[in-house]
Amino acid sequence: MSITAKELAKLLNLSEAAISMALHNKPGVSTGTRKKVLEAAKAQGYDFSRIGEPSFRTGYQGTVHFIIYKRSGAVVGDTPFFSQLSEGVGLGLKESPYHLNVTYLYGDDRVEEQLSDVVRSGSKGILLLGTEMQEHDFKPFLKLPIPLVVLDTSFENISGNYVLIDNVQGAYFATRYLIKKLKVQPGYLQSSYPITNFLERSDGFYKAVRQNGMSASKTQVHRLTPSMEGAYADMTALLTQGEVPARCYFADNDFIAAGAMRAFRDYGYRIPQDIAIAGFDNLPISTMIEPPLTTIHVPKQSIGILAAKRLVELIGDKSKDPVKILAGTTLIKRKSV
Repeated sequence: MSITAKELAKLLNLSEAAISMALHNKPGVSTGTRKKVLEAAKAQGYDFSRIGEPSFRTGYQGTVHFIIYKRSGAVVGDTPFFSQLSEGVGLGLKESPYHLNVTYLYGDDRVEEQLSDVVRSGSKGILLLGTEMQEHDFKPFLKLPIPLVVLDTSFENISGNYVLIDNVQGAYFATRYLIKKLKVQPGYLQSSYPITNFLERSDGFYKAVRQNGMSASKTQVHRLTPSMEGAYADMTALLTQGEVPARCYFADNDFIAAGAMRAFRDYGYRIPQDIAIAGFDNLPISTMIEPPLTTIHVPKQSIGILAAKRLVELIGDKSKDPVKILAGTTLIKRKSV
């Protein structure tokens, strides 16, 4: 007797949702998890006919590709941010006549070859998660003969269809809040990995500093790895060297904020009494740490939905003018400030 998806979830200690996304080739799980699920399903005799072929769907008109581009993997990974964004892509295509195919590309010499394979497969369009991309990484995508929508980044010198976070606005909101609450110049927990999102957050941070009559050059800046473990190690090293922290900080993301908070506590600093911190992204960890983190909420699922719907529009009318859609942000006030 063949194994069921529910039994497979129990066997692999994964959620039924993760099993479903892997079996149906939907976004929301990593390449490693997808491979693990498919290999176990085959070994256990899973009946793949239960899934059904997309070509049998009523009104089916072809496949679109969701390409997740990884330059280093330092930012894009198996985090709630990217899983929620991916879920949004799936929801945005749910009512469309297109089947979604998830593909991972890495910053190497094979990108053009892999893109050619996608086009030859008959793909109707591409959604590109460009979080880790630099402008020169985007060059192979300029030659594509099919519609393209880029998520979570944009390039000033390249006209195209983009759906992304209003990073400047979010960082400005958080920094202004710190200044108004504490009446002091905030420090900056800056990502040591320079992606467009973080560079834009830097613009928002310094905009708030300058508009409140403070000197950007006097800002206390600590460059930290954009992961919780990395930020903790980096901040611990700085404190060990005798670094005296600022009264408050804006962090480029919640992982940096959480890692720095742990390091500060290890050295006897109280949060928020001695050091106040605001993050960015509103990840689940922001409510799990103590104290809960003041942060910027990003409508992650909505970004995925908007991008998918924009791609469907472009497939229907390739002559549409390019647009750049900015998803607004919201300040979430918690006890870290």
